[in-house]
Amino acid sequence: MKNKKYSKLIILGSGPAGYTAAIYAARSNLNPFLITGINKGGQLMNTNEIENWPGDFNKITGPELMNRMYLHALNFNIKIITDNIIKVDFKNKPFVLNGEKYTYIADAIIIATGASPRYLGLESEELFKGKGVSTCAVCDGFFYKGKEIAVVGGGNTAIEETLYLSNFVKKVHLIHRKSNFSAEKILVSRLMNKIQEKKVILHLNYTVKKIFGNVLGVNSILIEKIKLKEKKEKTLAVSGLFVAIGHVPNTNIFIDQLKIKNGYIQVSRETHGNYTQTSIPGIFAAGDVIDHVYRQAITSSSSGCMAALDSERYLNSIKL
Repeated sequence: MKNKKYSKLIILGSGPAGYTAAIYAARSNLNPFLITGINKGGQLMNTNEIENWPGDFNKITGPELMNRMYLHALNFNIKIITDNIIKVDFKNKPFVLNGEKYTYIADAIIIATGASPRYLGLESEELFKGKGVSTCAVCDGFFYKGKEIAVVGGGNTAIEETLYLSNFVKKVHLIHRKSNFSAEKILVSRLMNKIQEKKVILHLNYTVKKIFGNVLGVNSILIEKIKLKEKKEKTLAVSGLFVAIGHVPNTNIFIDQLKIKNGYIQVSRETHGNYTQTSIPGIFAAGDVIDHVYRQAITSSSSGCMAALDSERYLNSIKL
């Protein structure tokens, strides 16, 4: 039987939302536990440059920013636990969370489990994950120095990864299923400069149909034009494919416990406090698990602050 650990407040997730919630909760003397999960530091650990974090006018990397948040949390003596929660019971109080290492009991919980990269869903994609198919240019880009690679996507992440990779690979093929980008205009402007330099080749209104390779990894991909009456396909000789088509909220273990819509945890969004409360009083949510619109580090962080304040109000109301 696993050992049980109790805290008035437990925070799940160690991205901007989780760390901010933990810092605010600690300042309110709630002595929270923060359980990191598998993806310690969240999505920013895969971000090469951040230039829109207020106060950091000199560019900062995602890992640097997350390490600063980690150290900030330690400064408040927050108990940070490396564990992965695999099952929860929110039907009764106190709430129970079953991790791979321990069982946790809490009177209030903040869910800030973030999101994971979305894949294309191709059978051939599964064959080459980790062997040419990647969702992290910062992690794996170095292995493709001097080679031709492809990036698929049209948002901020796709453009950022294309710009990053174009600095050291031979050529980047950017594949996007639409004719315009959803990325910020400043990023698109930088992309156009790379296209003029012939470091990036654009394939608009195309989707990836199949990935080819051998035991050594990816060696080509088949892409298909999607806005033609007649079928048009072409093969690109590339050594790697970076998939940057968005993220899926990490909410699977909460499906039978909380009200969820399209994968996102539903919160009350009340205008006079309690904005982050879920369908169960005492359970709060923040960051990418509740947000499919803004999805910025700073909005995640701000909702983490709100969740901490909401949880403090709740804990005071039940008079432990």
